[in-house]
Amino acid sequence: MSANINEVIIKRYNRVAKIYDYMDKMIRIEWRRDLLDLASKEVLEVGVGTGINLPLYPKGISSLTGVDFSSEMLNIAKQKAGSINQSHPTMFLEADIQDLPFEDHTFDTVVSTCVFCSVPDPIKGLKEIRRVCKPDGQILMLEHMRSENKIIGAIMDLLNPLPVKLWGANINRDTMNNIEAAGLSVISEKYLMGTIMRKLVLTPKK
Repeated sequence: MSANINEVIIKRYNRVAKIYDYMDKMIRIEWRRDLLDLASKEVLEVGVGTGINLPLYPKGISSLTGVDFSSEMLNIAKQKAGSINQSHPTMFLEADIQDLPFEDHTFDTVVSTCVFCSVPDPIKGLKEIRRVCKPDGQILMLEHMRSENKIIGAIMDLLNPLPVKLWGANINRDTMNNIEAAGLSVISEKYLMGTIMRKLVLTPKK
């Protein structure tokens, strides 16, 4: 069943790949830059998508690995990487965040920007990024989630089937509880758009 859900979502993201940058305007560049300034050493970006974040990484990082399960999104990311003057090596892999092809404790920084709305099993995906992150590493996230306002939250529940059907993204995920269930600790949390959009710095629980 999970494999079938994956295939459906992959097809949806492949379909919208060429217009995805226009769809992703809700995440402000200054939010991205503020998050990515914290990245250091060996970096993994999960759900790298079309590579919107690529030019925003600080020059001090050692390397960047970007993974996504949409081949069409990755093709666009690779084209962008080729046009950017980067001081660090960059590698792209077609891979599922729920089953990452890396050894335990590989990366110093793991980055995710509005990814866990579309992961079929978000807790499994969060456990995977915990696994590949070094024990003293950090996980940097920009994530939208269900509003804590009861009325707005109920409206998001009502509207959720539409974005799920169009491109596979849920707008009402209980992401903070998912983070707790995956064994991650919140180091810092900043509200960017009410309680819906947040900047998070996480670390694996000791």
